[in-house]
Amino acid sequence: MKCTQRFSWISMLMLALFLTGCGVTDQSAKDDKKANEAKSYTVTDDTGKKIKFDKAPEKVVSLQPSNTEILFALGQGKKVVGVTDFDNYPEEAKKIEHVSDSVNINAEKIIALKPDAIIAYTVGDEATLKPLEDAGIPIFIIKSAAKFDDVYGDIEQIAKVMGVTKKGDALVKDIKSQIASVEEKVGTLDEQEQTYFEISPAPEIYTTGDETFQQEILETAGIKNVFADQKGWVKISGEEVVKRNPETILTTATYVKDAVDEIKSRKGWEEIAAVKNDDVHLLDESVMSRPGPRIGEAVELAAKTVYPDLFK
Repeated sequence: MKCTQRFSWISMLMLALFLTGCGVTDQSAKDDKKANEAKSYTVTDDTGKKIKFDKAPEKVVSLQPSNTEILFALGQGKKVVGVTDFDNYPEEAKKIEHVSDSVNINAEKIIALKPDAIIAYTVGDEATLKPLEDAGIPIFIIKSAAKFDDVYGDIEQIAKVMGVTKKGDALVKDIKSQIASVEEKVGTLDEQEQTYFEISPAPEIYTTGDETFQQEILETAGIKNVFADQKGWVKISGEEVVKRNPETILTTATYVKDAVDEIKSRKGWEEIAAVKNDDVHLLDESVMSRPGPRIGEAVELAAKTVYPDLFK
């Protein structure tokens, strides 16, 4: 039926999680501007800290790629003055000053940028943020999203911080609409495709199991993960993949040269149904692993790859 780097990369993925802007109406933008000009406001971050803003931030630093994507999707990209080394979407984000490698931050550089707010995350040594707190910069901490509902919450929180709540509501609505459209298509399937999803290649092979962000993407796309009986990001053997004999193989090892050919050339894997049928596909890692506004795109990409006939 036819209708991703090593342990260090896995660690970075967990930090990024735990690696498409959608349209908003002109009216919502006007309403947000009017509301923002009216009075100061307070927003509560994921640590329970209440942060008061006398006005919407004009300059902001983002310490997580997914949050940078959210800022751009909310039409706030021009206000972002600092990002991490891994911020590569949208294209404009690549040109912004790098102030962090997602683990370490350059406090001096951030302070010199004089941001009105910093969008930080809960993973890592909180002591690294102290110099920024001492400098009096408001730090809004967001817990790394582990599921779609968390992403929607992140969008709503960041929209409140930036004084564009109506844009946030519109963005969430657009994402949910895109996902619902995919769900309608895959809902017609008689049987789900048995699929293996690789996030780190040989010799240290990792896949995604239950209770992960990628698993929710696969489930929503109507795809049966052959390792759904495992939990979290799991290191597995090549022999185990052969044993489970997936019909389709998806990989996000975009940093590896000819990732698809490398998988198909592995010893013993020639007997896997997906390899026999040339059904091995490379997907964009940032789309498939980053809990941000492109989650609808991730669901659609996975579904289109596994069930192309549903989207003709």
